[in-house]
Amino acid sequence: MTAAPAANHPATSPKSPAAQLTDAQRERIESILASLTWEEKLAQVQVTFKMTTEECLEAARAGIGALFWPGNAADANAIQRAAVEETPHGIPLLIGLDVIHGQRTIFPTPLAMGASFSTAVARSCATVSAAEARSGGVTWTYSPMVDVARDPRWGRVAEGFGEAPLLTAELGAAMVAGYQHERLDEPGTVVATAKHFIGYGAAEGGRDYNTVDMSDQRLHSVYLPPFAACVDAGVGSVMASFNTVNGRPVHANRRLLTGLLKDELGFTGAIVGDASGVENLIPHGVAADLPDAARTSLSAGLDIEMGGHLHDPDAHPDHPALLDGDDPALVARVDDAVRRVLALKLALGLFDNPYVDPGAEITAPTPQHLASARAAAEKCPVLLTNDGSLPIAPTARRILLAGPAATHTDHLGAWVQHFAAPPTRSLADALAAALEARAADAGTPAPELTVLGGQDPLGVTGEEVDAVAAAAADADLVILALDEPSQLTGEATSRADLHLPGDQAALVHAVAATGTPLAVVLVAGRPLVVEDWIEEPGAVLAAWHLGTTGPEVIADVLTGAVNPSGRLPIGFPRHSGQLPATYDAHENTGRPATRGGEMVKPVFDMGLDGPANLQEFFTSKYRDLPLGPRFHFGHGLSYTSFAYRDAALSRTTISRAELDVGAAVEVTAAVANTGERDGEDVVLLFTRDVLASLAPAVRRLAGFQRVAVPAGGSQAVSFRLDRSHLALWDDDGEGWRVEPGDFEIRLGDDPDADPLLLTVTD
Repeated sequence: MTAAPAANHPATSPKSPAAQLTDAQRERIESILASLTWEEKLAQVQVTFKMTTEECLEAARAGIGALFWPGNAADANAIQRAAVEETPHGIPLLIGLDVIHGQRTIFPTPLAMGASFSTAVARSCATVSAAEARSGGVTWTYSPMVDVARDPRWGRVAEGFGEAPLLTAELGAAMVAGYQHERLDEPGTVVATAKHFIGYGAAEGGRDYNTVDMSDQRLHSVYLPPFAACVDAGVGSVMASFNTVNGRPVHANRRLLTGLLKDELGFTGAIVGDASGVENLIPHGVAADLPDAARTSLSAGLDIEMGGHLHDPDAHPDHPALLDGDDPALVARVDDAVRRVLALKLALGLFDNPYVDPGAEITAPTPQHLASARAAAEKCPVLLTNDGSLPIAPTARRILLAGPAATHTDHLGAWVQHFAAPPTRSLADALAAALEARAADAGTPAPELTVLGGQDPLGVTGEEVDAVAAAAADADLVILALDEPSQLTGEATSRADLHLPGDQAALVHAVAATGTPLAVVLVAGRPLVVEDWIEEPGAVLAAWHLGTTGPEVIADVLTGAVNPSGRLPIGFPRHSGQLPATYDAHENTGRPATRGGEMVKPVFDMGLDGPANLQEFFTSKYRDLPLGPRFHFGHGLSYTSFAYRDAALSRTTISRAELDVGAAVEVTAAVANTGERDGEDVVLLFTRDVLASLAPAVRRLAGFQRVAVPAGGSQAVSFRLDRSHLALWDDDGEGWRVEPGDFEIRLGDDPDADPLLLTVTD
């Protein structure tokens, strides 16, 4: 569960493209709409899959409304010119592209950005991405992905911000702001797309495109708030998801697309289908053919079809429109869709300035953009364990760097385009440079760095394991850079087994057996199951896929130039069979467990040690696993230490009536750096409804704040708790409501920390 949307959701966000239009522009939309034929209207509400420049030119001359980026500014101008100057109405194009976490300069994957717990990181990624993409003629991106993802078997977990609805909501809204700025007609903007509406991250078994079945309570509490936040941020488009929800595909779901998104949330932008999502209604078994699928989707509330079926002169030269305009209800629905598309184009300023300057196209990362990407990446690595092995001590004179990720440059992660800029150096190169720089600053000789990389992450051989072990025996410190390749993450890359691929764990076992101190770097796109080796290294760093500057950032963390400050945006499970294992998704059962695994004897064992043991046996747990994930949401270590002091509430009681009119409670504390290094802490605020009419979540994230604290210093933090953080959703017709009673308020990721107590009165 998460913070609830506001009780009275605004009908139209003042930041939405529709709200940015003048009366004259609205009149222009009506004038254009009145001049369009039925076939021209259908052409405006589709994205074609035509890809070559010549195909795009033909589509533009045929009056298509949107297409994918042809690859450079000059070609983008050419197809815009064809649309503007060679068609009867001169309507410019929306030119779309999947700009997910970078165009040329690649930032950390969204999941890695989630580990930063920083809206500034998310916004900087979107701002740089939009500037680079728009310089080449892109006007529309299919990002951010705000699917709450609670099963890391799902490959697309890499594209979202993790398991927490509140974190996903705030980072998603920050990306919308970075893409669209305050107004869409400003330089360097693109229309953002919140996707995938809705429940896509809840696919059964973590299998892409799979079935979703859930209550309205979970839909509203977990999966809807990020979309509500993006709508409030003014997002221009929302993408429908591939999955069914309770048996009905979203592309055909009027209750969700129209009733929930447009009517309840007040979304005034355009709903776009996912690639071939309309066509997919046929194998879903809810549409007989393409016309049936198209009619069903449009009637449900879809505004733009992605696939090019509604108007296709190649398939139907004499009658390119897939549907007839003889149904008044369908005509009215298509008219509404056309208005929404034209509003985006007017808000972008395309009618006045449809072209870009080819000489100003950003075709490679600039120094400023690289600096932004590196600053963002520095906040993302999560130090999972550390016995003092990291940072690398100056006394370590012989260092071995080994493993598949030691020498490759596969740090970009899922969903990057072929023209994205990869790292210019490997981790081996970057670590050598970082060690030399540190030694130069200290006036000491650089340590000897031996590199044994190049192993295939999908198949480490026994000979390679033996070679690494032999070299490890002569080292003062071993760093193993282990790898889940980018190709195993992203769309259509669900994994049933979340262990390190390719028997890379054998490297850990072999090095640990030598007794040489060992640190592991995990370059991965999702949480992994690490139970078979996690106790062996002295330190483990979850580095994720950090983008173009990834190797340099990892090297800086290893040497201590950067103090790790990331926190897990999603937990690391102990076993795939344990999933989902989230921090807040479950309510307490009537028989909650306090222990797990083999600690509890079976009831038929005559050696029972009394009623307490018997009561613990009949509880909700796995007999063969300890309770909870290996590393829970919010976990992350630092090279320094922090303590929270003087935590307090501005008031200990508040009435429901006060909350309903906007009153709030301030939560304050001081974050003290009790270590010897400067560092940044991510302060997490959790709430727990102690007693409610519905089984309450174990805890809910109600806020987060990143603070920089010098060694020995302290920093004040303050959070605002309002109605949205205390309400629960009730399916029985009442929606969001706050119930009277006690709420436990905790700072930090320790669920057993002493809480502050807030009482809500009737």
